[in-house]
Amino acid sequence: MRSRNYRLFWFGQCASVTGTWMQDTALPLLVLKLTDSPFAFGLTMTIRYLPAMFISLFGGVIADRLPKRSTLVATQTLQLAIALALAILTQAHAVTVGLIWVFVAMRGTVDAVDMPTRQAFTVEMAGQEDLANAVALNSAQFNTARILGPSLAAILIPTVGMAVCFYVNAASFIAVIAAYLLMRGAQLFPAPRAPRGNPVKQVVEGLRYAAGIPEILLVLVVMAAMGTFGFNFQTIIPLLNQYVIKGGAKGLGILLALTGTGSVVAGLFAAFGGKPSERRLLISAAVFTVILFLMGVSHLFILTAVLAFFIGVASIIFMTAANTRLQLLSAGHMRGRVMAMYSLLFVGTTPIGSFLVGVLAGKKGNAQAGVPRMVLEIAGICAVTLVAGVWFVMWRRSIVKTNLGRPAGPAAVSPADPLEE
Repeated sequence: MRSRNYRLFWFGQCASVTGTWMQDTALPLLVLKLTDSPFAFGLTMTIRYLPAMFISLFGGVIADRLPKRSTLVATQTLQLAIALALAILTQAHAVTVGLIWVFVAMRGTVDAVDMPTRQAFTVEMAGQEDLANAVALNSAQFNTARILGPSLAAILIPTVGMAVCFYVNAASFIAVIAAYLLMRGAQLFPAPRAPRGNPVKQVVEGLRYAAGIPEILLVLVVMAAMGTFGFNFQTIIPLLNQYVIKGGAKGLGILLALTGTGSVVAGLFAAFGGKPSERRLLISAAVFTVILFLMGVSHLFILTAVLAFFIGVASIIFMTAANTRLQLLSAGHMRGRVMAMYSLLFVGTTPIGSFLVGVLAGKKGNAQAGVPRMVLEIAGICAVTLVAGVWFVMWRRSIVKTNLGRPAGPAAVSPADPLEE
């Protein structure tokens, strides 16, 4: 926080993300109100995240080739326009589910460029020395907004309607745009830019770079497991709340706010926890997957709420460790492409998973019969299995390295992690 540029970013982003969480709380309720269809909601989330599957890697090329601050001003301005259009149409009672799909597709496309650029810009604001702390504070800021946004939405939706949440979100982008414009260029730590070239070749170059560094590859493999089977919980929780727990707008706001509270606690822990190790990465991943399974087993609101808090803790410790390790291990001119892989794997198969959840839950009686719970249970089992597989591979790798490095003598200690505290 001693960095002026980072302070501007932190407070501006806190306002912006609060508005985004207000919109993300209202939008599922709006879709379900218009359609009363879990299938339509699942398809909405599919369309929302689908662009990331196809564009994120090229977004990383853009992040490496263009000035990141200017790119972020452009992406945030586009997001403001999308939120404002949604607000006006909702207030005029002219919004349809088809228009919502158009807006979420546009938002997902912009996010595919914004996310890797914003992630890679963190080190340019804070520098290498303070990067771990900055990433942790980013998580704390994101999840403070995750508490405030759903809480405010839960108050505003029953009293003044959903459109207000979209208007607040549109206005909140002004804060972060102003923050970017007020930053002092002389106090940034700009990374060398990648040369212009064939975008496809540069994407392939980034993939080869990541695959050639074992520490980076390990993080990406675990991210793939978590993104594929773990992070669909953000799609399933609204359905779980609507059809199984029957919590309504207040219940959804409480669940999301508790997830955010756990995430803030975890973010503050990570801010004081030093540079994250592989061990922290894998332990937090394992804990997350177990909690995910328990959430699927639960059918009580109170128990689900408690689990929502702890899933917030585990998810942010994991994400902070993964994010920091990738940025510290990546060369400056490759960081945007590596963080694009992080963004892509964070989304994982959310578009496919959201669609399948919508199809299953949309069949008559399935949502009420507990399909959202079943999906969480299956996802938890799959994620636990994959994380355990990574643990096993690491254990075998450490034995091989130890034996190669110390052919004789007493038992050797596993090689030190390059970013171990």
